[in-house]
Amino acid sequence: MPLPNLDMDALRTFLLTQQLGSLNRAAERIGRSQSAVSQQMRKLEEQVGQALFRRRGRGLALTESGDLILSYARRILDLNDEAARAVRGTSVAGAVRFGLPGDFAETWLPAALGQFKKTHPAVLVEIAVDRNGLLLERLDRGDLDLVLAMGNESRRDAEHVATLQMAWIGPAGIDMRARRDAPLDLALYNSPCLFRRAGIEALEQANISWRLAYTTSSLQSLWAGVMAGLGITLRTASGLPSSLRQLDAKDGLPPLPAVQLCLHAGQRAISPALAELKRVVIENAMNHLGV
Repeated sequence: MPLPNLDMDALRTFLLTQQLGSLNRAAERIGRSQSAVSQQMRKLEEQVGQALFRRRGRGLALTESGDLILSYARRILDLNDEAARAVRGTSVAGAVRFGLPGDFAETWLPAALGQFKKTHPAVLVEIAVDRNGLLLERLDRGDLDLVLAMGNESRRDAEHVATLQMAWIGPAGIDMRARRDAPLDLALYNSPCLFRRAGIEALEQANISWRLAYTTSSLQSLWAGVMAGLGITLRTASGLPSSLRQLDAKDGLPPLPAVQLCLHAGQRAISPALAELKRVVIENAMNHLGV
C-alpha cells in the first residue's frame, strides 16, 4: 500500500495552530474560517491514520502522534521553503546594505542572513552592526539600505516587527538587589540611549537612588561589565548570555516599558533584493521573538 503524500497546506496550518495556540487564531491569521481549518486538520489525521489532537479543558492538546508529526512538519516545510526560495533566489540580484544592533547580531539573525545568502547567491549583502541611532543616521545619509532598530517607531518609514519587553539584567551568581542604604550601581550605554533613559526614569519614579558605575558604547563590553558585578543594566531578553539573568520586583526593581522593534528603509524605492531580505528578517523575527 503506497504511503500518502501529506498535504503541505495542512501541515503549514497545523504548525501555525501550534505556534498561535488555537485553531481559531490560525484561521484568523490565514484568512479562513475555523471550520475550514478544522477540515484541514481532519484531512491530515486521515492521511496519517492517527488522531493528532485531544481535548484538554476547553482547548486542544497534541497527542503523542501529533507531537511526532509536528517535528516532521517543521523539517518538511523548512526544506520545501528552502527549495522554493533557492530557485526563486537565483533570479534576484543586486546588493543590500543592512544595519542591525548588537542585540541581534549574535543570536538568530546571522543564521537567517546566512540562509538568505544561500538562497540568493546573486545578492551581495553587506552587514553593519552598531547602535540604533547611528544606524539610522547612516540610513538617512544613504550609506545603508535597510535597518533593524529599536525605539524609533515614530519615523515615517518604520515598519513594525515586534514589541519587546525591556528587562533589568544582572550577573547570574551575584546578588544585585536594590537597597535603601546604598545607591544602585548601573552599567549603561553612553548617552544618548533609549534604554539608559528608560532605566533612569523608572528608578527615579520609584525613588531608588543610583549611580553610573560603568559606561560603554559596546554591547560586548556592557555584558562583560555586568558579568563582573560592576553594575546592572537593562536591555531586552533577546540574546541574553547564560552568565546573566533577568531581575525583577523580587530584586527591588521597578517595572520597565516595552520597546518597539521596526524595520526602516528610508524613502527609497524597494528593490527585489531588498524586499526579499525584509521578508526573511520579518519571518525569522516571528519565529524567534514570539511575534
